[in-house]
Amino acid sequence: MKKMIDPFDYAGEFPKHMGRGILLTTKGASGVNTMTIGWGTLGIEWGRPMFVAYVRESRYTHKLLEENPEFTVNCPVGEIDGKILGFCGTKSGRDVDKIKELGLHPEEPLNISVPGIKEFPLTLECKVVYRNPQPVASIPQEIQDRYYPVKNGVQDFHHAYYGEIVGAYIIED
Repeated sequence: MKKMIDPFDYAGEFPKHMGRGILLTTKGASGVNTMTIGWGTLGIEWGRPMFVAYVRESRYTHKLLEENPEFTVNCPVGEIDGKILGFCGTKSGRDVDKIKELGLHPEEPLNISVPGIKEFPLTLECKVVYRNPQPVASIPQEIQDRYYPVKNGVQDFHHAYYGEIVGAYIIED
């Protein structure tokens, strides 16, 4: 069962949990994948409610978002087992089915093809309306040095995915 909500009534929950992480869930031809994110923005853009998610180019989630431009944002309500966030933040969906491995329960979506995650019940369903690679030349060098060090000759920057919130609810038993 889903309790429909106004996402802005819960806007404080996202940054509160973002420090430990929340989940971003995607779906492609290969199945459903979820990953831990620590960066995101909830707000209004072009007169629409939006969640902007930042995903590195090297991530499997980036590939899935390019394939299917829909995602859910899954935020805990109360405490959550930190091992879920740790696993989803360090393992790639290219190599392991994180949902199966952790015994997570996908929740049927209402408006998009990507499910929510029952264990992270505060759910935003989002359709990407705009995507943008980070403008590298505009990022101060100190930020590049800290967050984008060169590894094997490559800097792994983020793409910003502007997801219009087309559904918002709390998954209830």
